[in-house]
Amino acid sequence: MTTIDAAAPETGAVEAGKAAPDFSLALDDGRTVSLADFRGKPLVLYFYPKDDTSGCTSEAKAFSELKPEFDALGVEIVGVSRDSIASHTRFRQKYDLTVHLGSDPDLETIRAYGVWVEKSMYGRKYMGIERATFLIDGAGVVHTVWRKVKVTGHAAAVLKAAKALASA
Repeated sequence: MTTIDAAAPETGAVEAGKAAPDFSLALDDGRTVSLADFRGKPLVLYFYPKDDTSGCTSEAKAFSELKPEFDALGVEIVGVSRDSIASHTRFRQKYDLTVHLGSDPDLETIRAYGVWVEKSMYGRKYMGIERATFLIDGAGVVHTVWRKVKVTGHAAAVLKAAKALASA
């Protein structure tokens, strides 16, 4: 297992127009995937703080509701958090989620995408996952980046960008 410094923020930034960082993620369906597995088709890679919390549940449900439209465009969707595969499986079953959920307990992908950040709640500072989404084209290039995502309307905004990418 990789040793991580969970207190250190990520300093790199992933930007539109640049190559997406490679990753290796265990998914809740038993597969392990990397960026190369999505070559030739667009990918929505969204990062969220924790399974079965209100904002994260709303976001996962919104992406699941729009998944048929993403599927029609050939766009894959993967949500990523530090939660375990067992947690993801329970989360997916509890809410009938149709999107895949990737587990990144060692923060490798989370750090590579620059979403491990300092957060603050009630005056207490701590490290956590910034809610962020990356639309990656079939060549592995970042097309659009959303940071500090507000859940309401976000999945629809990502779908709109995916439609624009598909028609380009």
